Amino acid sequence: MTSAAAASPGPVLALRGVIKHFGATAALDGISLDIRTGELLAVVGPSGCGKSTMLRAVAGLMRIDAGQIMLRSRVVAGPGTFVPPERRAVGVVFQDLALFPHLDVTDNVSFGLDRRRRGRLGGRRNSRRVAEVLEMVGLEPLGRRYPHELSGGEQQRVALARALAPEPAVVLLDEPFSHLDRNLRATVREHTVDVLRAAGATGVFVTHDQEEALAAGDRLAVMRAGRLDQVATPEEVFHRPVTRFVATFLGEADFVPGQRRDRHVDTVLGTLPVTEAGSGPCRVMLRPHEIGLDADPTGDAVVTQTEFRGATVLHHVRLGEGTAVRGLRPHTSPLSVGSRVRVRPLVDHPLAVFPDLTRVPNVAPEVLER
Repeated sequence: MTSAAAASPGPVLALRGVIKHFGATAALDGISLDIRTGELLAVVGPSGCGKSTMLRAVAGLMRIDAGQIMLRSRVVAGPGTFVPPERRAVGVVFQDLALFPHLDVTDNVSFGLDRRRRGRLGGRRNSRRVAEVLEMVGLEPLGRRYPHELSGGEQQRVALARALAPEPAVVLLDEPFSHLDRNLRATVREHTVDVLRAAGATGVFVTHDQEEALAAGDRLAVMRAGRLDQVATPEEVFHRPVTRFVATFLGEADFVPGQRRDRHVDTVLGTLPVTEAGSGPCRVMLRPHEIGLDADPTGDAVVTQTEFRGATVLHHVRLGEGTAVRGLRPHTSPLSVGSRVRVRPLVDHPLAVFPDLTRVPNVAPEVLER
């Protein structure tokens, strides 16, 4: 991916040990994060993990209990400090867009501009800026329309223009595409990312859609129960997850037991290369596209279930020693349930590997999920 982020060494937004409780629940449990100028960070995680709470804390829509939030090196939230939202230089695109139904597109976009600009000169500056952002999002001909006269995608672009108009330090997008149907969502997402990059904007958007997060961010932050499990490039998070939760949340993954010898693991599928050296019992992550299935009456694996997915069919397979894996085949050559198959790994890169904690006595269930 290309981004202005690479050109700037310092963070425009920094969180340091941020904590927020709702009763006994830690919605944010010590979050620390740096976001560079011009970077697009996607934050993904299950419902209730703290994604939207983090955005609301950055925007100043709620106070934090501990830690610090800094924008352009200025502390905006921390012990004895709370800068109100209107003084944080943050643009927000809410999940429900929050457009004013009684204002047309131009007035919705200009609402966030500095109202202190008095007189003819200030008004001209505001008008020029509104025209700039409407052109940026491709809505300049629709300035006098009202929200109810726009499509869902056009409404989303108005919300983005309004967030960009004051030239904020960072733009926060909270599930910005969830109100759109799937086909339109992909198109609007691509347009939004293009606009943010063209504007050189720093953006943070939260989503529960794994494909969306992988496609749109320079980096990806995976949240669980108020904590960040991993923050890295989409490629690294997908291929080298640091926890089993990250592995399974970002896509289908199976874990084949084996014995590690340095950077190789001996498994029932043969010897597989892995990302980290070590020794002893472990489990190797394999995704369905890394599993090849061949019909073989003498094979020791059996197809137990199939899922039609259009261009491909996902096959659930049980290996001879009991391990379950999943593999893909073209829709033109599916295998029926009960078929005997030969399973072969389709691997041209080192695989993620995890300790096999099932062989360690007295390990808590929550540890096994990591």
